[in-house]
Amino acid sequence: MRMQPENQWDAVISCRAEYDGIFYYGVKTTGIFCRPSCKSKTPKRENVDFFASAREAMEKGYRPCKRCRPDLLEAAYDPHEQWVREVRELLEKEYHSMWTLDRLARRVGMSAFHLQRMFKKYTGVSPKQYLNRIRVEEAKRLLAGTGQTITEICFAVGFPGLTPFYQVFRRITGLTPRAYRKLCCRK
Repeated sequence: MRMQPENQWDAVISCRAEYDGIFYYGVKTTGIFCRPSCKSKTPKRENVDFFASAREAMEKGYRPCKRCRPDLLEAAYDPHEQWVREVRELLEKEYHSMWTLDRLARRVGMSAFHLQRMFKKYTGVSPKQYLNRIRVEEAKRLLAGTGQTITEICFAVGFPGLTPFYQVFRRITGLTPRAYRKLCCRK
């Protein structure tokens, strides 16, 4: 049984999750389709089409919303968890880049405030703390296994200078980079 468009519209403007999977809506002006629970900006009613399935929306030329991901199964998808996973993978792969919270947020398509809050909720640490841990682990590997200078290692792992490198390294390991290298060389 298909819902009446008025009821579907009420579900959309109320962001009613209980209608997810029952119908989808597409926004003509953007060419994007969403779940009824999507928290994106509410479109004008005259710009909305309703669909019984995600497949139907895609067949009509709409593409899935990156926020609510209506193309994925309900149980298998938590948009915040997916964003956090993407951010973690990005930081692990590009730890040497000069990341700021704003730059990272733009890269994954969300506000800096929301990214910070969701990342901490799912990982227990801020994106900066997570990035610093990755950088320190890589610095430890380089200190123990290469002849690179501490300055070279500092910049290779993405720190902007020696002072923040020493501060973060000591806070995480309890040792300075030089002391860590000496300790590793004795073993």
